[in-house]
This record gives sequence, structure tokens and C-alpha cells, in this order.
Amino acid sequence: MTGPGKVVAGNWKMNHGPREARAFPSQLRIPDGSSAEILLFPPAISLVGLREELERAGLADRIEVGVQNVHFEDSGAYTGETSVSMAAEVGASHVLVGHSERRHIFGETDAETAKKVGAVLRGGLAPVLCVGEDLDEREAGRVEEVILRQLETVLASEAIRASLGAGARFLLAYEPVWAIGTGRTATPQDASAAHAVLRSHLVERLGSRGPQIPILYGGSVNPDNAGDLMSAAEVDGVLVGGASLDAGDFSRIIGAA
Repeated sequence: MTGPGKVVAGNWKMNHGPREARAFPSQLRIPDGSSAEILLFPPAISLVGLREELERAGLADRIEVGVQNVHFEDSGAYTGETSVSMAAEVGASHVLVGHSERRHIFGETDAETAKKVGAVLRGGLAPVLCVGEDLDEREAGRVEEVILRQLETVLASEAIRASLGAGARFLLAYEPVWAIGTGRTATPQDASAAHAVLRSHLVERLGSRGPQIPILYGGSVNPDNAGDLMSAAEVDGVLVGGASLDAGDFSRIIGAA
């Protein structure tokens, strides 16, 4: 990937309500000279408070915030859902799409994920598309099959390819399901191998735009392994789960970028 630095993204999942979110920026320490692109994905209910405190701390230009999920329709009778335009209105710049928990717990399909990516791009935000295999799929030697199917379902859309070809912001995150929240982490070599497969497909489908799309690794990233993971070939950054909840740990990961 070409770009100024690694991407360090923190997904808080269903943690840190408004009070904790407001306290987070004052505890964060970004190393002097760091070129990392920093993203935070708080619960939707905490996003406004987090943004206000980032602005108060002088970090709003340094840290972008996003939402963890959106609906693919612009509006309607979808109780509990958030539209892309609503996310944009409160200051979100990015949207997680297809996170493994959305797929495996909530039953989100590849087709629904593709619709969400399209909606995010139409709304002018940047999707962070998550792909990854579970343990059974990995042990069956199906890693490449699974992650390429999940990616290609999105890239099969001519409208999406046109948006990406025109330079729309888009990030990809490889998150092996068996390594999420388990303490098990893919080795840097495992991550590089999966990322190389994804990169090759991006180049095949998007041409010169393909090398410019950041591919992040997500799965039990912590301050101790982040540096090795981000030093691996084709790993352009990390999507951090549990370790992003602690400002000190997240600061150390930023420092490793």
C-alpha cells in the first residue's frame, strides 16, 4: 500500500458508554512524530461524546471516528438501525462492515455486506470491510476460498468498483475468526499470506487502485504483538479489539505503528 503510515483502528464493540468514552482522549498518548492513521469505532451512543472530547483535547484532526454498523437503506421502519446519513451527521468518517460478529452472531450475509458497502460509499463515508475464516474453514484449507468469496461479493458490484476506481476511501480488514477474542493470534507469516491473496485480487479487479487500499489485520492484537504484525509484508495496519479499550495499551500499539 502507498500512504503516509500504518492504520491503527480500535473497535470498542459493546463497551465504553458515553461517560467512559469522554474520559478516553485525556488518557491517550500519541508518540511525537507518529504518522499512524488512527481510527476509533465506539458504540453509536458514545460517538458524539467521544468526538466532543477529541475536539476539546485538540485531537479531532488526528483521530477519526466511525460506527460499527449501518443499515443499507437510507431510512425507513428499521427499529434499532442507523443509516449512513445519520452516521455522517454526527461526525463519523468510517463504517465497519461485515465484522465477524455481525456475520456469525447476527447472521449477516455476504450479499447484505455488499449492500452496506455500497450504501456507505454512496453516503461519502469509508467502509472498512472485514473478511475472515473460522477455525473449521482454516483446518479444511479453505482460507483463500472464504476470504476471496467475501471480498468478491462486494467487488462484483459495478457501482462499487466504479467508486473505488474513482478514488473513494476503502479499507479491508482480514480477521481470522478463530483469533478474535481468543488470545490466539495469526503469526505475521499467516497474516502476510492471507493479505497477499487479498492484495492480488484487489489488483486483478481494480488495477492500479488495488495497491493503494490498506489491508489491516485484526485478531487478538495487543501491545506485545502489534509491532511484529505491522512489520509483516502486506500488513498495512491493525484492527484492535479488546486492547483498544485501555488507553495505555492503545497508545502503545500506536507507538508500534
